[in-house]
Amino acid sequence: MKSYIAKPSDIDRKWYVIDAEGQTLGKLAVEAAMLLRGKKKPTYTPHIDTGDYVIVINAEKVAVSGKKESDKIYKRHTGYQGGIRETTLGEMRATKPEEIILTLFAE
Repeated sequence: MKSYIAKPSDIDRKWYVIDAEGQTLGKLAVEAAMLLRGKKKPTYTPHIDTGDYVIVINAEKVAVSGKKESDKIYKRHTGYQGGIRETTLGEMRATKPEEIILTLFAE
């Protein structure tokens, strides 16, 4: 039996739009990651990018459970000494809601 290895010319990419309104943040991240990696495709090959394209809309309306609105902290560093900056989920939702989704895939 021969193993199938996808070639870059054989990959068929599709565009998916995910509406984040009312969805839990973690479950939304898992769904988007599966589409981006292409793990549900029969042509999935671990060392080749076989994933699809994903657009997430309504990022400011994503749901979180418990006290994550005030307790979840996003950290970034400016590059200077003592330059660590912290932002809560509530502040991030008010100023840059798209960053809530993007930081999940940067970690």
